[in-house]
Order: sequence, then C-alpha cells, then structure tokens
Amino acid sequence: MRKVKTASGATAVQIVEKLNGRRRILEHVGSAHDEAELAVLVSAAQQRLHGVQDDMLDLEPRRRPPVGPVVDHMASELLWQALAGAFGRLGFNVVDDGVFAQLVLARIIEPTSKLDTIRVLSELGLQAPHPNTLYNCLARCVARDYRSKLATACWTHAIAGGPMALVMYDLTTLHFEITDEDRLRKVGMSKERRVDPQVTVGLLVTAGGFPLEIAMFEGNKAETKTLIPVIEQFKTRHGITELVVVADAGMLSAANLNALEDAGCRFVVGSRQSHVPYDLGDHFERHGNYTPDDTTIETSRNMGTGKGKRSRRVVYHYSFKRHKRDDRTINAQVAKAEKVAAGQRPIARDRFVTVTTDTDGKKAQVNWAIIERARFSAGFKGYVTNIGTDVMDGAQVVAAYHDLWHVEESFRMTKSDLQARPIFHHKKDSIEAHLTIVFAALAVARYLQDRTGVTIKRLVQTLRPLQNVTITIAGQQVTAQPRLSPDATAILTKIRDLTGH
Repeated sequence: MRKVKTASGATAVQIVEKLNGRRRILEHVGSAHDEAELAVLVSAAQQRLHGVQDDMLDLEPRRRPPVGPVVDHMASELLWQALAGAFGRLGFNVVDDGVFAQLVLARIIEPTSKLDTIRVLSELGLQAPHPNTLYNCLARCVARDYRSKLATACWTHAIAGGPMALVMYDLTTLHFEITDEDRLRKVGMSKERRVDPQVTVGLLVTAGGFPLEIAMFEGNKAETKTLIPVIEQFKTRHGITELVVVADAGMLSAANLNALEDAGCRFVVGSRQSHVPYDLGDHFERHGNYTPDDTTIETSRNMGTGKGKRSRRVVYHYSFKRHKRDDRTINAQVAKAEKVAAGQRPIARDRFVTVTTDTDGKKAQVNWAIIERARFSAGFKGYVTNIGTDVMDGAQVVAAYHDLWHVEESFRMTKSDLQARPIFHHKKDSIEAHLTIVFAALAVARYLQDRTGVTIKRLVQTLRPLQNVTITIAGQQVTAQPRLSPDATAILTKIRDLTGH
C-alpha cells in the first residue's frame, strides 16, 4: 500500500505490487481530501490486504502489517435526520412507536419487504429491530388504529395555513402475487389489464396533493361505490359539515351525486365525453359552432330517474390544443377501424368499429356516425357541479378540476417511489397495516418534495451516500463528517430553513 499526492492536492491511496524493482498498481482505493478521509481509505486498503493474505496458502511465517485506523461505524445521518424531522413536523410522533417510524422512513429510502427492511436499516447505520418486532408492530398498527391518528395529524397540517374546503378523490388498484381470490382480494377492473387478484384503494388529497385519507375496498368494487364511504369517513373523523369534492368521470352517477349533495357536500365531477353532442347541440344551433380558445359554455342536464331526478349545472371548456390532440387520436383510431373493416387487422374492440354476425360469420364496418360525434366533441371537456354561478363561475369550476392531477401524482408516487404494489401480505389486518405505512410515507414524501423542490427519489439519491464515519486512530475515536455536494447543500439548506436550525 502507498499514499501519493495528486495534482489536485488530494492524497491517493493505492495497493501496489513490487516485482523486480518495479511497482505495479493493483488497485486505486480512492483519494482523500483530509485526515479523516485518509484514515478511512488506509483502513479499507489494509483490510483488503489482509483479505488477500488470508486467502493465500501460508507456506512460511511472515509478519502481519501493523494495524492502522479502524472504521467503527458508518451512518447516513443526514438523510435519516431529514426524513425523521419531516415525520415529526407532521405530528406523526403522536403514534409513539419507533419501529413504525422506521418502517415508514425505510420505505421512502428503499421500498422492499418488511423483512428486508432490516437490511435497509442496517445499511443506514441504524439499530435494526428483530423480525418478530416488525410483525408485532404491524399488529399494533391495526389494533391501536394508527391510521386515524395519522389522518388527524395530516388534516391538522393541511389546515395550518388556513381553512380548507376542497378535496380531490381518485381510485387505484393494488395487485397481489397470488392466483386464488378470497373475500377481499378479487379480480376486477384493472387499467393495466391485469388478471391478478387485487384490492381497490381510494385516496383523498388536498388540492396540492397532500394525502388526507386512504381506504381499502374489495378488488371488484365498482368505482362509484367507493366515493361516499370515504367522504363520510373523512367528514365524521374531522367534524366537517361543508366540503367541495373533486373527482373524475368514473365517479359520475346520479345516485353518487345525490348522496354527496344530501350529505351537505358540493362537487365538481368530470363529465363523460359521450354527453357532449347532446348537451351542446342546442347551444350550437342557436349560436353556431365556432368556439374561441379557452371558452366556457354553461348548460344543464337532468340526471337520475323518478324521485332521484335532479337538474345539474354542466360547464364545458373548449381548448384548441385539446382539439388538435383529440383530432390526432381520432385519425389514428379511424385508420385502425378502416384496416379492420378491410380485413387487414383482426377484429377486436377497436373504437369506431361495429361488428355484426350473419350466416357468413362476423363482419366489421366503420361506424361513421360515432366518428362524426367524436369530431363534434373534439376539444371539449365537461364538468358537472352543484355549485352556483354566484359562488364559482365557469372558469373557476374548470380550474378546480384541473388540480385533480395532484391526486394522480400522489398515486404515481405511491406505486413507483414507494412501491405499494405488489402486496405480499395475506391477512386483511396486515394489508391494512401496509397501507397505513404507505399512507404515512406518502405524506412525508409529499411534505419534503413540496418544500425542497426536488422529487423524493432525487432527495434520497443525493443524501443517502453522505455518511458520517467514526474511526479509531491510535486508540482515539474520530468522527468524520461527509463532504457535501452543491445539490446536497441546496436540499439541506431548504430543510434547515423549514426547521429554523
């Protein structure tokens, strides 16, 4: 082993071999910029030398090299402090369960199985719990209803800046690596067209995407059957009497909207595109079919039957950019339909294709009537609401709905950054505990992401390699702080600005 000064002033530590009076570099261990870093590299080089010697056949006695600096401990303290600090500032310490906090924060750092979390914590330099302790924590999570405490803390955080009256709701599915269904895990509608048993998860967030409530349903539960239970649970938990709920077209049913209204809620819900020609036909007959860009058109629609029939305000927004995008999509789908009709593509459930069956078998035709309605609807997006024009004009209704992408972003974080699926738990309580951990991890991740301006993935990748190292040199312990990159400095500065220290 030798130490060499580099042109930059650093000290390079190398493992070399001297043969016939000539030195050959076997390995470049690294370059140190201070005494602490040098001690770490020297220790690493000596440990590698020992490893090489231990693997060789001992044919004759030789002297062991003197023992140099020894690395006692390494820990990603900056990352853990950042995450734990956010956990505390959100009020999640009300749970008062250190193992639960470890499970939540470890999931943000590296989503993995509960058992493998022990490895993640150990690599971070933390005291990892015993496997039985982890599973006992999952049981406590459900028995002590941690989710209610966390949801209350999330609500307190959300309204700290002032009253909040608008929430976003959406639905997703989480699948399981199993083949057999049970009472909870069932095969149902999947946007990814999966056929694995799944559960349905409803998520309620603020207009900015911060999570407020999460609930689980059977995998084959219809979307329209999930909205009311989640809203009722949310209102009861926080004693809320007035609320504006924003949801996509999947929640649009007359019964749903009536139930929301009867519960004292106002709503803005996306309207299905197929309603456009019927809602706007009279308008175009009276005013012509020219619509300027970024225009809103007010109309109404009767929804429901019998005693449940009510008139609803519908706001349509026209966008030239959306029109061009819709046209491109329609043209591509028409081309596919024409190929199906010509026998150049197999008959499938293509849009604009009508399939009939006679004695000669199945025949496919292009449905030009549907294409005409689609072109009529291009560029328009509708929103159904029970909020009067004196409270929210058309542009405000459109703006409220456009914030719905925040809940979709939170779901993407849940599925990708936090890897909520697939789920490997089997019992309902364990699945509920898993969702509670994911819910808390999402809240911490959104909090840090919104306040530092970087994604949680980037934050972890930047701070995780920065480790505090404790070394023993000549009987004395020395702790070396990590060298911060500009990106790490910027992130930590924003975090410290939040905490005030």
